Amino acid sequence: MEKKNLNVIPEGFFWGGAVTSFQTEGAWNEDGKGPSIVDSRPVKEGQSDWKTAVDFYHRYKEDIALFKEMGFNAYRTSISWSRIFPDGEGEVNEKGLQFYDDLFDEMIANGIQPVITLYHFDLPLALAEKYNGFASRKVVDLFERYARTVFKRFGKKVKYWLTFNEQNLVLTSPQFWGVSLEGAENEEALRYQVTHNAFVAHAKAVKALHELVPGGQMAGMVTYQVTYPNTCKPEDTIAHIKAKELLVDFYFDVFANGEYPTYITKDLERKGIMPVFEEGDAKILKENTVDYLSISYYQSQTVSAEKADGKWLITGLTPNPNLKTNEWGWAIDPIGLRVCLKDMYARYRLPIFITENGIGVREELNENNTVEDDYRIEYLSEHIKQMKIAMEEGVDVIGYLTWGSTDLISSGGSFEKRYGFVFVNRGETDLRDLKRYKKKSFDWYKNVIEANGERLEYTESVSVK
Repeated sequence: MEKKNLNVIPEGFFWGGAVTSFQTEGAWNEDGKGPSIVDSRPVKEGQSDWKTAVDFYHRYKEDIALFKEMGFNAYRTSISWSRIFPDGEGEVNEKGLQFYDDLFDEMIANGIQPVITLYHFDLPLALAEKYNGFASRKVVDLFERYARTVFKRFGKKVKYWLTFNEQNLVLTSPQFWGVSLEGAENEEALRYQVTHNAFVAHAKAVKALHELVPGGQMAGMVTYQVTYPNTCKPEDTIAHIKAKELLVDFYFDVFANGEYPTYITKDLERKGIMPVFEEGDAKILKENTVDYLSISYYQSQTVSAEKADGKWLITGLTPNPNLKTNEWGWAIDPIGLRVCLKDMYARYRLPIFITENGIGVREELNENNTVEDDYRIEYLSEHIKQMKIAMEEGVDVIGYLTWGSTDLISSGGSFEKRYGFVFVNRGETDLRDLKRYKKKSFDWYKNVIEANGERLEYTESVSVK
């Protein structure tokens, strides 16, 4: 039986929410912004594009006032590279820089610390078309130029940074880094080369931050999908370990230790696909490790040796029959958050910032112009409880940010999957009036923050969907 939670959350703990620029800002071609790879994505029939999103670009003062009312002291968003360099490499766009200057000033004036991601899957389109994205070392150098530009401009306003959102997706989803695998002589080799290039770009950004921003803190960030052996068979345990190595450990090992782990190098050498290390790569990785670690956490799965067919990089993942799922089939596993926090801290002894956690649900306003989202309150409450237990057990967690503050467009172009404490009145293709309405969870989260995590009560009459 678990011990009752003590209030182990220190003063100054970061509470707030997290979004990305392209899922909230809109204004996709205003004030000199160039097109990104997101802007060029095909739009599925009946779904939205990202041209307006929730119009944060024009409504950020209204939204920040709502965040202040909730008590946020941190808010994570990303900078749009193509707002700063419209084609990724030409002249800097002053209007783009000024937008983020104004945004960060507004946040700081309202007591909210900006937590800023340099890259969240929205490469300037020109760099994908001209260089095949991060498959090219030219783009690594351009990313460093972009990073140095924003560090110089915003370094006095922003202390906490992340290089790449969910960097562990680079191996499985290189398209998010502007890379096409079409025509590759060896697709797996190209995936690992792109992964290496992203590591070098990350390390160059760490180096630049530490040179340009005294006290600046940089994280390596992954989406942490916890895995368990599907059964108590030893074969399933080994399959789970191997999946975990490729899902999360590889990235944290490089972020924290500055070198490739042997379980990766031995495999790549055996296959003859070791990435090309240019002169100085090993040195820059080793000398520019991170200040803290960052995760998004949403779900867990099990790993079955029998289902690991070897046809894909990470195989054998299978749903856990012991857990409920949300509407999109994601397992709801609050204890999994504690599992990953304990494992991370035992391995790396670095501060951990939870920069995404939440549940997406189809929702509509009721007759009282609100949403009775007890399921969201329950979901978040149970995850915060497990975070607190991990902290009681010695894990250094510095903040907790939910995914979505207002509703936003999904990375796949859907608005029906709502995450926010604030309902945004729009549909998939009908923008309606974009008016903001507080959900029930708005006041609940305000209460949580006010009590620094001591009050987590929720209505138990409504189960998680």
